Amino acid sequence: MIRWLRSIISVTNRPLHDRLAALISAAVAGAVAVTGVAAYLITTFTIYRQTDAELIDIASLTSQWIANDVEGMGQLNSDALATANVTLMLVRSDNRTFSPPGSSDVLTVTSAELAIARTQTGTSARTGTDSKGEPYRIVAVPLTDLNNHYALVLGRPLAATDAILRSLAFSLLTFGLLAVLVAGAIGWVIARSGLQPIQRLTEAVTRVSETEQLEAVDVGGMDELTDLSMSFNKMMAALQSSRERQQRLIADAGHELRTPLTSMRTNVELLIADDRQGMLPDGARGEILRDVAAQLGEFTQLIGDLVHLSREDRVEPHPEPIDLRDVVDNAVTRAKRRGPGITFDVELDPLYLVGEPDTLERAITNLLDNAVKFSPVGGTITVRLIGDRLRISDEGPGIADEDLPHVFDRFYRSSSSRNTPGSGLGLSIVAQTIKAHGGWVKAGRSAAGGAEFTIRLPGSSEPPEGSAETTGTIPAVPVTE
Repeated sequence: MIRWLRSIISVTNRPLHDRLAALISAAVAGAVAVTGVAAYLITTFTIYRQTDAELIDIASLTSQWIANDVEGMGQLNSDALATANVTLMLVRSDNRTFSPPGSSDVLTVTSAELAIARTQTGTSARTGTDSKGEPYRIVAVPLTDLNNHYALVLGRPLAATDAILRSLAFSLLTFGLLAVLVAGAIGWVIARSGLQPIQRLTEAVTRVSETEQLEAVDVGGMDELTDLSMSFNKMMAALQSSRERQQRLIADAGHELRTPLTSMRTNVELLIADDRQGMLPDGARGEILRDVAAQLGEFTQLIGDLVHLSREDRVEPHPEPIDLRDVVDNAVTRAKRRGPGITFDVELDPLYLVGEPDTLERAITNLLDNAVKFSPVGGTITVRLIGDRLRISDEGPGIADEDLPHVFDRFYRSSSSRNTPGSGLGLSIVAQTIKAHGGWVKAGRSAAGGAEFTIRLPGSSEPPEGSAETTGTIPAVPVTE
């Protein structure tokens, strides 16, 4: 049975709803078979037990009559026995048998009846036959007279009882098969309707693979398949958003790359033309070469920023325990070289965290370079690290209110900064790096009217136990993704 069920489930060349319907039919067939067999056996046992009890009662009562007149069999004859639908005979302890006058049916006697005659204890009940081979239910009770011991054997034909049992078996089989067919049909309908969400998902996946259109599927109901459909729609939305971001990144990158490439191409063509015709005045060739070098630097920076943004939003490759003051000090040192006429007002409290110092230093350097770019000559850039907040502010023109929601978008450049060098990716790198470290960054206006950027990073003002500040060595810290 189990092997048969496995063979049904393992059929892979049929639709799923057909397999479910077959499985339901098999389960119902098993239940009907067990119930039918149990019902048939219980009914048979009950009928035989009731027949035995009735025959034993008749035999016990009859034995009292016959005990007083064994030779005349208690004046019983074949007509009286036929009316009671029983056959009667006596078995003496020496295995001799006696039947009432006129009786033509003789029951087959076995050792069970002979044992009753000899021991005069208990009763027996069994299924046997008569001399014609007809089935009988036969019981025996002890009987004794003044001289001999007997067993009174009483039998009742089982033809009617067997007919009833055959009718019961036929009814159970017929209605069981009908139940299996009905259950299979209902199971097929339920399976087909229940698997409609999966069918819709299959069609949606096929449609996506054929048309590359990321369309959502209809969601209905409140079951697990509905949850699957909702998850599929979320996945489609995420893929659509990712595709749009990718297309926007490619378009923006193409636009931003086109500008330095066009300018570089123009300068290179001028140099080639000058090499052929000597058309440039003195000093112009060197100026063009310096311009080409600057464009190459801008181009290299743009490529590096694009590669950085293409990484997944996670800290990699190996975070380590760091003191953010060291990272900020290194970034300020680099920024001072790019803004020699600008004052840096720096106050740093300790902040210990686990992160990637190189990417954090690059993000903070981007903010400082942005402040240097827009600070006036002789201006001051303020850097404060208090608690888990790092604030960098300048005295430049600040960020317009309409630009604040977009300053961290890739390639976004406000109207006031379009003529300044840069790729428009620096602040996007800052936002991605801080987010990867579990923090956030926001832009606003400083008290002096310039731009102010606030970074929040999860950390502690106390050095970790066993760190270099307490033991003189940097402990090995397990890296968790």
